Amino acid sequence: MKKDFSGLVTIDTVYGINIANILKSKLESYGIPVLLKYESVGITFGLTLNGLGKVEIKVPVEFEKDAKMLLSQEDNKK
Repeated sequence: MKKDFSGLVTIDTVYGINIANILKSKLESYGIPVLLKYESVGITFGLTLNGLGKVEIKVPVEFEKDAKMLLSQEDNKK
């Protein structure tokens, strides 16, 4: 079954499902729905090369600005 990504925008791309899940949890704690788009083979084998570990963080377009702001705050803490 193919997922429908219409109405969603990619707000960030990370490498590794663990990082993606942390960011997803943060956004969801603020009430922002999140969908992670990734290739399952990268997850299965734990690969993060040649795009296999790439995870796109997608949110509905109406949450784009708030989601980017929250993730930029996370970047400033590093």
